[in-house]
Amino acid sequence: MSYDLVLLPSGAAASPEAVDAYLTAQDGRPAVEAVGEIAAELDKRNAGLPEADAFLGAPAVDGVLGDALFVSTPYDSLGFTRNLLFELGTPRGYAVWDPQLAWLMDPAGSIAAAVTHGGAGEFPYLTRQLVDEWIPELGQPGPYLIVETGDQVYIQTYRHPDGHYDLEYREGSPDKHFAATANDPRIVADLIWGWTTGDRSGFTALDWQKLTF
Repeated sequence: MSYDLVLLPSGAAASPEAVDAYLTAQDGRPAVEAVGEIAAELDKRNAGLPEADAFLGAPAVDGVLGDALFVSTPYDSLGFTRNLLFELGTPRGYAVWDPQLAWLMDPAGSIAAAVTHGGAGEFPYLTRQLVDEWIPELGQPGPYLIVETGDQVYIQTYRHPDGHYDLEYREGSPDKHFAATANDPRIVADLIWGWTTGDRSGFTALDWQKLTF
Protein backbone atom coordinates (compact mmCIF):
# COMPACT_ATOMS: atom_id res chain seq x y z
CA MET A 1 0.00 0.00 0.00
CA SER A 2 1.46 3.35 -1.01
CA TYR A 3 1.01 6.82 0.42
CA ASP A 4 1.42 10.11 -1.44
CA LEU A 5 3.06 13.30 -0.23
CA VAL A 6 3.70 16.52 -2.13
CA LEU A 7 6.15 19.38 -1.72
CA LEU A 8 5.08 22.83 -2.86
CA PRO A 9 6.41 26.31 -2.09
CA SER A 10 5.50 27.80 1.27
CA GLY A 11 2.68 30.30 0.86
CA ALA A 12 1.61 28.97 -2.54
CA ALA A 13 -1.77 27.82 -1.18
CA ALA A 14 -3.79 28.01 2.03
CA SER A 15 -6.63 25.54 1.43
CA PRO A 16 -7.12 22.13 -0.21
CA GLU A 17 -8.83 23.79 -3.17
CA ALA A 18 -5.97 26.24 -3.58
CA VAL A 19 -3.44 23.40 -3.36
CA ASP A 20 -5.24 21.51 -6.13
CA ALA A 21 -5.35 24.62 -8.30
CA TYR A 22 -1.66 25.33 -7.73
CA LEU A 23 -0.59 21.78 -8.53
CA THR A 24 -2.75 21.70 -11.65
CA ALA A 25 -1.06 24.90 -12.84
CA GLN A 26 2.37 23.23 -12.55
CA ASP A 27 1.52 20.74 -15.29
CA GLY A 28 3.80 21.28 -18.27
CA ARG A 29 6.12 23.71 -16.49
CA PRO A 30 9.86 23.06 -16.44
CA ALA A 31 11.36 21.62 -13.28
CA VAL A 32 12.57 24.17 -10.73
CA GLU A 33 16.12 23.59 -9.54
CA ALA A 34 15.26 23.36 -5.82
CA VAL A 35 12.79 20.49 -6.16
CA GLY A 36 15.12 18.77 -8.61
CA GLU A 37 17.84 18.85 -5.97
CA ILE A 38 15.48 17.47 -3.33
CA ALA A 39 14.34 14.67 -5.64
CA ALA A 40 17.92 13.75 -6.48
CA GLU A 41 18.82 13.59 -2.79
CA LEU A 42 15.81 11.39 -2.03
CA ASP A 43 16.79 9.00 -4.83
CA LYS A 44 20.39 8.95 -3.61
CA ARG A 45 19.39 8.06 -0.06
CA ASN A 46 16.91 5.46 -1.26
CA ALA A 47 19.53 3.82 -3.49
CA GLY A 48 21.89 3.53 -0.53
CA LEU A 49 19.50 1.26 1.36
CA PRO A 50 18.85 -2.47 0.97
CA GLU A 51 15.89 -3.11 -1.32
CA ALA A 52 13.79 -4.30 1.62
CA ASP A 53 14.26 -0.90 3.31
CA ALA A 54 13.48 1.26 0.28
CA PHE A 55 11.22 4.19 1.10
CA LEU A 56 10.25 5.28 -2.40
CA GLY A 57 7.55 3.63 -4.47
CA ALA A 58 8.94 5.26 -7.62
CA PRO A 59 11.99 7.42 -8.45
CA ALA A 60 11.52 10.85 -6.93
CA VAL A 61 12.92 12.56 -10.02
CA ASP A 62 9.90 11.27 -11.93
CA GLY A 63 7.65 13.19 -9.55
CA VAL A 64 9.03 16.67 -10.27
CA LEU A 65 6.41 18.92 -11.80
CA GLY A 66 7.33 22.58 -12.13
CA ASP A 67 7.85 23.84 -8.59
CA ALA A 68 6.23 20.79 -6.97
CA LEU A 69 7.43 17.31 -6.10
CA PHE A 70 5.13 14.30 -5.87
CA VAL A 71 6.49 11.46 -3.74
CA SER A 72 5.05 7.97 -3.35
CA THR A 73 6.13 5.91 -0.36
CA PRO A 74 5.10 2.58 1.14
CA TYR A 75 2.70 3.15 4.02
CA ASP A 76 5.13 1.55 6.46
CA SER A 77 7.73 4.18 5.48
CA LEU A 78 5.41 7.18 5.78
CA GLY A 79 6.93 8.68 8.91
CA PHE A 80 10.49 8.26 7.67
CA THR A 81 9.73 9.74 4.25
CA ARG A 82 7.74 12.65 5.63
CA ASN A 83 10.59 13.50 8.01
CA LEU A 84 12.97 13.52 5.04
CA LEU A 85 10.70 15.94 3.19
CA PHE A 86 10.71 18.23 6.21
CA GLU A 87 14.49 17.91 6.50
CA LEU A 88 15.14 18.69 2.85
CA GLY A 89 12.18 20.93 2.05
CA THR A 90 11.73 23.22 5.04
CA PRO A 91 15.15 24.94 4.76
CA ARG A 92 14.37 25.60 1.08
CA GLY A 93 10.99 27.13 1.87
CA TYR A 94 8.72 24.22 0.97
CA ALA A 95 5.50 23.05 2.56
CA VAL A 96 4.38 19.42 2.76
CA TRP A 97 0.90 18.53 1.48
CA ASP A 98 -0.79 15.30 2.56
CA PRO A 99 -3.62 14.73 0.06
CA GLN A 100 -5.01 11.74 1.94
CA LEU A 101 -5.69 13.75 5.10
CA ALA A 102 -5.94 17.17 3.40
CA TRP A 103 -3.25 18.51 5.74
CA LEU A 104 -1.05 21.38 4.59
CA MET A 105 2.09 21.62 6.71
CA ASP A 106 3.48 25.03 5.80
CA PRO A 107 6.46 26.40 7.74
CA ALA A 108 5.25 29.99 7.29
CA GLY A 109 4.38 31.31 10.75
CA SER A 110 5.42 28.05 12.39
CA ILE A 111 7.02 27.51 15.78
CA ALA A 112 9.80 24.94 15.96
CA ALA A 113 8.88 22.17 18.39
CA ALA A 114 8.89 18.41 18.79
CA VAL A 115 5.25 17.69 17.98
CA THR A 116 3.77 14.22 18.42
CA HIS A 117 0.34 13.53 16.95
CA GLY A 118 -0.93 10.27 18.39
CA GLY A 119 -2.52 9.15 15.16
CA ALA A 120 -0.02 10.49 12.65
CA GLY A 121 3.47 10.58 14.15
CA GLU A 122 6.08 13.29 14.62
CA PHE A 123 6.37 16.77 13.14
CA PRO A 124 9.14 19.41 13.48
CA TYR A 125 6.92 22.45 13.95
CA LEU A 126 3.42 23.62 14.82
CA THR A 127 1.25 26.20 13.08
CA ARG A 128 -2.03 27.82 14.03
CA GLN A 129 -3.75 26.10 11.11
CA LEU A 130 -2.53 22.66 12.11
CA VAL A 131 -3.52 22.90 15.77
CA ASP A 132 -6.98 24.15 14.75
CA GLU A 133 -7.38 21.18 12.39
CA TRP A 134 -5.92 18.53 14.64
CA ILE A 135 -7.54 19.14 18.02
CA PRO A 136 -11.22 18.59 17.06
CA GLU A 137 -10.32 15.45 15.10
CA LEU A 138 -8.16 13.65 17.66
CA GLY A 139 -9.36 10.07 17.94
CA GLN A 140 -8.41 6.45 18.35
CA PRO A 141 -5.98 4.79 18.29
CA GLY A 142 -3.93 7.80 19.48
CA PRO A 143 -6.20 10.66 20.59
CA TYR A 144 -3.43 12.88 21.92
CA LEU A 145 -1.14 15.71 20.93
CA ILE A 146 2.16 16.66 22.59
CA VAL A 147 4.13 19.84 21.88
CA GLU A 148 7.59 19.93 23.44
CA THR A 149 9.97 22.88 23.22
CA GLY A 150 12.64 21.86 25.71
CA ASP A 151 13.70 19.27 28.25
CA GLN A 152 10.56 18.59 30.29
CA VAL A 153 8.94 21.69 28.79
CA TYR A 154 5.75 20.67 27.05
CA ILE A 155 2.00 20.89 26.75
CA GLN A 156 -0.18 17.91 25.92
CA THR A 157 -3.81 16.95 25.54
CA TYR A 158 -5.81 13.74 25.41
CA ARG A 159 -9.30 13.57 23.92
CA HIS A 160 -11.67 11.12 25.61
CA PRO A 161 -14.38 9.19 23.74
CA ASP A 162 -17.07 11.48 25.20
CA GLY A 163 -15.31 14.49 23.65
CA HIS A 164 -13.76 16.11 26.71
CA TYR A 165 -10.04 16.86 26.87
CA ASP A 166 -7.40 16.43 29.54
CA LEU A 167 -4.73 19.12 29.35
CA GLU A 168 -1.33 19.23 31.02
CA TYR A 169 1.64 21.53 30.79
CA ARG A 170 5.02 21.33 32.43
CA GLU A 171 7.64 24.05 32.65
CA GLY A 172 10.77 22.00 33.28
CA SER A 173 10.29 20.58 36.76
CA PRO A 174 7.72 18.64 38.84
CA ASP A 175 6.69 21.73 40.81
CA LYS A 176 5.64 23.42 37.56
CA HIS A 177 3.35 20.70 36.24
CA PHE A 178 -0.36 21.55 35.97
CA ALA A 179 -3.50 19.88 34.65
CA ALA A 180 -7.03 20.88 33.70
CA THR A 181 -9.97 19.64 31.66
CA ALA A 182 -11.97 21.28 28.87
CA ASN A 183 -14.92 20.41 26.66
CA ASP A 184 -14.47 22.92 23.85
CA PRO A 185 -11.85 22.00 21.22
CA ARG A 186 -11.48 25.67 20.31
CA ILE A 187 -10.34 26.47 23.84
CA VAL A 188 -7.90 23.56 23.79
CA ALA A 189 -6.46 24.66 20.44
CA ASP A 190 -6.17 28.27 21.64
CA LEU A 191 -4.33 27.22 24.81
CA ILE A 192 -1.90 24.92 23.01
CA TRP A 193 -1.11 27.58 20.42
CA GLY A 194 -0.82 30.24 23.11
CA TRP A 195 1.54 28.09 25.15
CA THR A 196 3.65 27.32 22.06
CA THR A 197 3.98 31.00 21.20
CA GLY A 198 4.65 32.03 24.81
CA ASP A 199 1.26 33.65 25.37
CA ARG A 200 -0.29 32.44 28.66
CA SER A 201 -3.02 35.08 28.78
CA GLY A 202 -5.79 32.59 28.00
CA PHE A 203 -4.85 30.11 30.69
CA THR A 204 -7.12 31.71 33.28
CA ALA A 205 -10.07 30.26 31.33
CA LEU A 206 -9.47 26.88 33.00
CA ASP A 207 -9.07 25.69 36.57
CA TRP A 208 -5.50 24.43 36.60
CA GLN A 209 -4.42 22.08 39.37
CA LYS A 210 -0.84 21.37 40.31
CA LEU A 211 0.04 17.71 39.76
CA THR A 212 2.00 15.77 42.37
CA PHE A 213 3.86 12.54 41.72
